[in-house]
Amino acid sequence: MIKRIILRYIKIALFLYGVTGIALYFLQDYLIIRPVKLSRNYQFKFDMPFKEVNIPFDATSNINILQFAPPGTLPKGLLLYFHGNRTNVLRYSKFVPYFTKSGYEVWMIDYPGYGKSTGEFSEELVYKWSAVMYKLARTRFSADSIIIYGKSLGTGIAAQLASVRNCRYLVLETPYYNLPAVVGFYAPVFPVNRLIHYKFPTFQYLPQVTDPIVIFHGTNDWVVPYSNSLKLKPLLKANDVLITI
Repeated sequence: MIKRIILRYIKIALFLYGVTGIALYFLQDYLIIRPVKLSRNYQFKFDMPFKEVNIPFDATSNINILQFAPPGTLPKGLLLYFHGNRTNVLRYSKFVPYFTKSGYEVWMIDYPGYGKSTGEFSEELVYKWSAVMYKLARTRFSADSIIIYGKSLGTGIAAQLASVRNCRYLVLETPYYNLPAVVGFYAPVFPVNRLIHYKFPTFQYLPQVTDPIVIFHGTNDWVVPYSNSLKLKPLLKANDVLITI
C-alpha cells in the first residue's frame, strides 16, 4: 500500500516536472522577451530635447533610435543605452536626465519588435543592430568619448559590443553571467542550458573588453540575482570596478 502511494506521488512529480519543463521551453519568449509595440505613427513626447532616427536594416526590419541631447552646451560625450527586457524606450526614458544633466548625449535603441522597431527578435540580430548604432555614433564622436551602457537584458548586448569595439567605459547595471544562469536560479532542477535558446554569454565577452568596466548591482535584486555579478567579478581587469548596492 505504502509503495503504491509513493509510486503515485513519484508519477505526479514526474508529470509536473515534465509539464513545467515544456512550459518553460515554449513560454521562454514571453518570460524573457517582453516587448510592447508602438504604431508607426506614434509621436514621442518628452520634456527634454530629442531626435528620432529610423534606420532601415533589411527588407523586414527597421531600427528605431531616440537621441536625447544635453541642455545648453555641446555634449562632452555620448552614452549608448541598451535597455532591459520590458516594454520599450518609454519605460527607460526616465533615466535619461541622470546622464544629460552631466553633459552627455544619450541614444536609446529599441530592439526588434520593441516600440517602433520592427523585425523578429534574435540574439544575433540585436548584436548586429548594436554595431549599426555604434557605427552611426562614430560619425560624430570618437571612441574615447563613447560610454556603452547596459541595463539588465541590455548588459549582455552592451558587453558584446564593447568586446569588439572601443569605448571610454563599459557600464553594466544588474548584469547576468548569462541568461540560463538567471533562469537556473529560479528553476534549478531543470537543464536550462538546453532549454533556453537565448544565451547572451556576458562571461565570454568581458575578458575580451580592453576598456574600463564598471558594474553596479544590488544585493536585493529580485530579477537578476546579485550572485551573477559575483561570478563575473573574477573576469574583471585589475582596474575594473564592481559597485555593490
